[in-house]
Amino acid sequence: MTGIDQPTEGRFEGAEHRFPLRVYFEDTDLSGVAYHANYLRWMERARSDMLRVAGIDQRGVWEAGEGAYAIADLRIRYRAPARLDDALLIVSRVAAAGPARTVIHQTVRCGARTLADAEVVAALVAPDGRPRRQPAAWLDIYRRLVAEGSLA
Repeated sequence: MTGIDQPTEGRFEGAEHRFPLRVYFEDTDLSGVAYHANYLRWMERARSDMLRVAGIDQRGVWEAGEGAYAIADLRIRYRAPARLDDALLIVSRVAAAGPARTVIHQTVRCGARTLADAEVVAALVAPDGRPRRQPAAWLDIYRRLVAEGSLA
């Protein structure tokens, strides 16, 4: 589409996808600190856009009836609070990929400070809920990100 502003998708720097965002009033609790569950929403947005920018069409696979990613495991460590109006950067990196699973490391930063870090395991599942092999093209993208450190 031309002439229509598009939302930011972030960008890759080598193997790292960098997704900027700001903490708004709606993201905070009474004390002006970001509510803990919002970190998960922010990381989901960053992961989804990382995949989109890398050329992985999650929607197309779902619409073709082949399945979708489900989070199989998530570990997060909160280190410091984000506050109202902070400019954050979500850094995402594919750590490993197998036939049906992908491991992604994510960090939430505010300037030089690390606010949270997480390890997310996403599994591709068929519409019936059973594990499904990831498309070969997706595995090739992940291999390039992990082994070669970039999409180039």
